[in-house]
Amino acid sequence: MPEAREDIKAIYTAAIQAVNPATAVASHMRRERNMLVLSPRGEAEKIINLDAYERVVLVGAGKATAAMARAAEEIIGDRLSGGIVCVKYGYLAPLSRTEILEAGHPYPDEAGVAAAKRIRLLLEQCTERDLVISLISGGGSSLLPLPTPPITLEEKRETTALLLKSGASIHEINAVRKHLSLVKGGNLARAAYPATVVNLMISDVVGDATDVIASGPFVPDRSTFADAVQVLAKYGILEKVPPSVRDRLERGARGEIEENPDSESEVFERVSNIIVASNIIALEAARREALDRGYHAIILSSAIEGDTKDAAFWHSRIAREVMLSGHPIPAPACVISGGETTVKVMGDGMGGRNMEFALWAAYYIDGCDRITVASVGTDGTDGPTDAAGAVVDGGTVRRARERGIQIEDYATRNDSYHFHELTGGLVITGPTNTNVMDVRIMTIV
Repeated sequence: MPEAREDIKAIYTAAIQAVNPATAVASHMRRERNMLVLSPRGEAEKIINLDAYERVVLVGAGKATAAMARAAEEIIGDRLSGGIVCVKYGYLAPLSRTEILEAGHPYPDEAGVAAAKRIRLLLEQCTERDLVISLISGGGSSLLPLPTPPITLEEKRETTALLLKSGASIHEINAVRKHLSLVKGGNLARAAYPATVVNLMISDVVGDATDVIASGPFVPDRSTFADAVQVLAKYGILEKVPPSVRDRLERGARGEIEENPDSESEVFERVSNIIVASNIIALEAARREALDRGYHAIILSSAIEGDTKDAAFWHSRIAREVMLSGHPIPAPACVISGGETTVKVMGDGMGGRNMEFALWAAYYIDGCDRITVASVGTDGTDGPTDAAGAVVDGGTVRRARERGIQIEDYATRNDSYHFHELTGGLVITGPTNTNVMDVRIMTIV
């Protein structure tokens, strides 16, 4: 359905524009002469006197961080002394006072280790006369890997791969990663203490939990070593992770290793954590665009998580209900949701959670020609591919079978990318320089 697909493209674009990193930073931080004014959502403004500091240093990591840094440079201007940010390969922006480094995502690489070391060293050199501006966005966990000795990067990568394939949530994955790192779980705040820190974050996690965004390098850690051990045990991978990883976590759970700094730690006395963009902001913009295009529009939730196949099933049932009975809204309808589901990888195919969602949605809406479904990552990347997600409709499976393409074969192999590539459903946007989880859009006409 070409018209529906064009509408979905416009609705998704509106969602992305609403969480543009530069706009998000500028709406929460501005400079008035020698004062830096912070405007957290729902809170009173906070004013920082720049004359009270000898240096203003900028650091950060994430897919959206380069664009955030460009906005911060424009706001702070000549008071910015310099800094370092690390982004995913290709996620760049022109910066004049800040060094930009590139590293691997979703699997960390040596470039990320080098970046993490440099940022940590820069923060360790800060004093109480320094102001640190931190810019954190989704992907920061992978982009700043600095394993605690004797754990190696390869061992941490192996652990991350096991977690990603297990179906663990981002909260669970980060509970483990924070306890294998010298930067995550508040450890960059520890390195920067006693400097003043303003930590601006673009949220890519359900519930906007600040300690989970990029594994919370400047945020008190609410998880423990025992929590990390429980995650590995829950998914049956405690005996599969490298011995050095298991040993550290089990020793920490026994109290033999100091926990990451928590909310009672003095290192957070001069830290301000502010979320500048999140999934619900993107969904609200998507709904406004859908209304402008003549749809009845509803947001189901910005906190959808759990198994991707299950999520696709009940989303399809909602779409069918709209088509059959006009509930919860009548056609023409646009049903919108956000969040981040998980895929338990059983096959050797290529894909990501958005393409997997679309594949199963196609299966469940087969024959419902009035329904079109898209699931797209707001960062422009779905898994280790060049696609952001995929769009399907009630005729996708039928057209595929007419060409000898059996959707079940691709589902079994978790090969959603190649299914959508063959059926013309891939959504390729390139890097969007933002990241607030996923947007799912269903139109019923």
